[in-house]
Amino acid sequence: MNIVWLILAVLVWGGVHSVLASLGTKAWLKNVLGNGVMRYYRLAYNVFSAVTFLPILWLMAVLPDHVLYQIPAPWMYLMLVGQLISVMLLVIGVLQTDTLSFVGLRQLFDGKERRSKLVVGGLYRWVRHPLYTAGLLFIWLTPVMSQNSLIVFTALTIYIIVGAFFEERKLAREFGVDYIEYKTSTPMLFPRLFLRRNK
Repeated sequence: MNIVWLILAVLVWGGVHSVLASLGTKAWLKNVLGNGVMRYYRLAYNVFSAVTFLPILWLMAVLPDHVLYQIPAPWMYLMLVGQLISVMLLVIGVLQTDTLSFVGLRQLFDGKERRSKLVVGGLYRWVRHPLYTAGLLFIWLTPVMSQNSLIVFTALTIYIIVGAFFEERKLAREFGVDYIEYKTSTPMLFPRLFLRRNK
């Protein structure tokens, strides 16, 4: 029964998360509430996404569980270092975008929604979704894996990969030919052994 509850929780969270991030939902909100609502949207979306993930963590903690494996030292320390590197990559990836806009603070203070800018340098030169890559590395480098963790991590991995494809469609509509060219020369999640050539 654990599997059902945990997968259902991730599906509901992921579904709501995806619908709220869609261009259709944003356009609908603009029509219903006016353009002024968009100054609060990104920040509210980020806070909502974080808060609504807490029940999943709660379920992981309270549902019956058992350890599947535990990586022994010294390999455990290597995995922890890998997780630390993943967190650093997440921070770098966010900083290489417009960080204030990413969080939602720039829109709040500017009073309007700015047009997004296509970022293709830094970590984005290696992969199109470095934040997803770093997130996946972080969860799968966990040195102690329990049954509940495995279920949630697997569900999140599927959600991230499927979500990336939907996000790519949105980015292609938003940036057009520029994104199509970027997509053809840069891998989605796993970097190649060589750098993308700049034109």
